[in-house]
Amino acid sequence: MSVLRSSGSSVSCVQDQGSRPELRLTHAVIPVANLDAPTLRSLAYAEALRPDAIQAVTVAVDHDEAQALNDEWGHSGLAIPLQTLASPYREITRPLVGYVRKLSSPHGVIAVLLPQFMTGRWWEQMLHNRSTLWLQLRLAFVPGVMVVTVPWHLASAAHHTPHRTAYAPGAVRRGHNVISSSPDTR
Repeated sequence: MSVLRSSGSSVSCVQDQGSRPELRLTHAVIPVANLDAPTLRSLAYAEALRPDAIQAVTVAVDHDEAQALNDEWGHSGLAIPLQTLASPYREITRPLVGYVRKLSSPHGVIAVLLPQFMTGRWWEQMLHNRSTLWLQLRLAFVPGVMVVTVPWHLASAAHHTPHRTAYAPGAVRRGHNVISSSPDTR
């Protein structure tokens, strides 16, 4: 039997046999492309996890855009530092995976929080979440890294979610159409 305990800034897994080492949530890493609502939600979730260190990371594929993001970050008043990684070949995935690998240690766990847009249309998924999907695939093979998806629901997801009517078993045959919250009256 194992017990998961959380105290302060550490998460530990304790087993009866004592065969597993104690794990600590040492870092929370949030990849940042823009300072928008999904990013702010991911930052708030990272703070709620209470790791030893929280780091927001952006990859500078364009120097002017990276400078604009750094300026906006500085004016926003966020207490979390923004680390800028250089990417001379306009790659996003490789610099981030390399950065996370440098942070990894055998006694700690790194949580990478990825904001993900929840969409209602299949083609919106392809537009919004390409980098997130590649990062999830690449980070899955890095030891000591947990990939956490922080969902952000777009308006189209609520609009295109199918609303199905719930039927009780045999209700249509008996002439009752919908399950109601009131007691069954026959």
